Amino acid sequence: MEFKIKQSVLKEELGFIQGVVERKTTIPVLSNILIESIGEKEIRIVGTDLDVTIRCDAEAEIISGGAICVQARKLFDIARALEPGDVHFKKQENEWVTVKAGRANYRLAGVNREQFPEIPQFKSTPLKLSAEVFAYFIRNTAFAITTEQSRFTLSGAKFIVGDGVAKMVTTDGHRLAYVERKVDAADAVMDTLIPKKALLELVKITRGQGDVAFGEDPNHIYFETEGRLLITRKLTGQFPNYEMVMPKDCDHTAVFDLEEMRSAVRRMSLIADDRNRSIRMTVREGEIEVSAQSAEEGEGTEVVQAEYTGDETTLGFNWQYLLEFLSNVSSTEMIAAEAEATEEGTVKETDGDKVRVRDTAPRTRITFEFKDPNAQTQMYIAGEAAYDYKYIVMPLRI
Repeated sequence: MEFKIKQSVLKEELGFIQGVVERKTTIPVLSNILIESIGEKEIRIVGTDLDVTIRCDAEAEIISGGAICVQARKLFDIARALEPGDVHFKKQENEWVTVKAGRANYRLAGVNREQFPEIPQFKSTPLKLSAEVFAYFIRNTAFAITTEQSRFTLSGAKFIVGDGVAKMVTTDGHRLAYVERKVDAADAVMDTLIPKKALLELVKITRGQGDVAFGEDPNHIYFETEGRLLITRKLTGQFPNYEMVMPKDCDHTAVFDLEEMRSAVRRMSLIADDRNRSIRMTVREGEIEVSAQSAEEGEGTEVVQAEYTGDETTLGFNWQYLLEFLSNVSSTEMIAAEAEATEEGTVKETDGDKVRVRDTAPRTRITFEFKDPNAQTQMYIAGEAAYDYKYIVMPLRI
């Protein structure tokens, strides 16, 4: 095999695949990607961990057809370091691959194409939603997915499409995130469990732009967008009855600024007891007092202004459940502002893999509803008309 491809195209497509390629695996071939020619002007790049597969088609000048299989991370590092221009690939004897770009020359060890696992046969993707909807769904629910590997059924999201409505639900048994939106696809029907890894990779390959076509077979779900295909195994098992958890008689309501509350909870978490991660929220007229204490380290309080009228009530929470919600939740306006700022190169803050553009995004307010200190509470974005979004969390006894 021999072909040429633009460095910018190669770097972009390899970047999409890195998330599914296993770096430490008992099956060495899974740390490799497959590159093969399709036609005279296109190559196909495939990476998989056997549960999630990403396939990207990219424009290239095919000199001679065939397939190569090389180490994914190493090739991506090389592609990022190369100067702009053409990158020339040529397969040599014993599966070695030469890579030339400008004055740089590499000789990489490869493996036989036959060792690379077969990917699931691509089925049709008859359903369609905008990437913006998927991005909103995933961003506002994925953080509530359990991290306990033993709870297999809860290690993904329940995704439902039917009767002109799309829904996504996640839970770890202590809190639940729910979002729904009306969609045009009145005849579309799907009810499945999508693994968390597939959800996060879907956001990366779509970048919230364009449409996502999707479909399923008995074992897999297929997502297709702009020449890229994501295939994931379905989760099996019975998802909990989430409708039973959602409160229906909350008669106390407070509204506060998201950023102010996020900062207060983060600061109070520093003094909270490490064993139960407990903080208190005392809701009184005009404000919410956030407090925490530890027998070994001390105590702290902070007041956040809020719109509330009613009896003073004190509720207890695991601060991590509150902070993860407040750190991840995003309105449609916030997502749009962050995307615009990112395109303009004005990103102001980076928190790990999460990009936050807090100084350019509009201020978001959160509605907080509860019945009493012992019943589940409900939070959602105030004034968010396009989506029906709720976050339900069980309180701690105080």
